[in-house]
Amino acid sequence: MNIANKLTILRVFMIPFFLLVLYVVEKPWGNYAAFVVFALASLTDWLDGYLARSRNLVTDFGKFMDPLADKLLVAAALVYFVEAGMLPAWVVILIISREFVISGFRLVAATNGQVIAASNSGKVKTASTMVMILYLLLGLEGSAFYWIGILLVAFATVMTLWSLVEYIWKNIKIFHA
Repeated sequence: MNIANKLTILRVFMIPFFLLVLYVVEKPWGNYAAFVVFALASLTDWLDGYLARSRNLVTDFGKFMDPLADKLLVAAALVYFVEAGMLPAWVVILIISREFVISGFRLVAATNGQVIAASNSGKVKTASTMVMILYLLLGLEGSAFYWIGILLVAFATVMTLWSLVEYIWKNIKIFHA
């Protein structure tokens, strides 16, 4: 098993620790600890991709596991936010549903021997979602912080919708193959 795949597995194992500090450690310290764990897990996502590409370590395991690890990490945070009353459920359902749709498209494409690369809007969606999660974990209070949080949630939601529509528009042909 190469270093990129080990980092992906590490990210999966970080998810229970992320949730543990959120649920067990008293606020605000639990949120701060969760912020650090989530930030480190997010960095492993970037690092494993960089190492896999730059050192020619791309594997079928990594192609499958890396996006799954990302989805699990993000879903864990988003579901926690719904339970904590920090995000409306419809936002979380929208973000997670987009991931299922894109994964379905990629699966169909793969069965036809095609690979669908991530789009720029998908990358912006991912980055905006990560920033939103990190910001919400800080639990900043006050009217200015509240509005920044609202704007980050709105931007991540718009980017989720935009990237989904763009993805479907550009790749609908895979169903006609």
